[in-house]
Amino acid sequence: MASTDLSTSGLTETEAKEFHGLFVTGFIGFTLVAVVAHILVWSWRPWLPSVKGYAMLDGLVHSATALSQLV
Repeated sequence: MASTDLSTSGLTETEAKEFHGLFVTGFIGFTLVAVVAHILVWSWRPWLPSVKGYAMLDGLVHSATALSQLV
């Protein structure tokens, strides 16, 4: 009763090609979203320090501690 045109995945060649097309499209879409997200995060706060190192974050740390003491 088993069809001879089925592969080990249980899909016909047409179904496998359709699934592959959808998978590749989804993967490319996910990759593009991840690349855009990484670029936006890098522009917001680079993960490699500048010439001054992370000294520029000192003001942010002092502000955060002052804010936490108010609460």
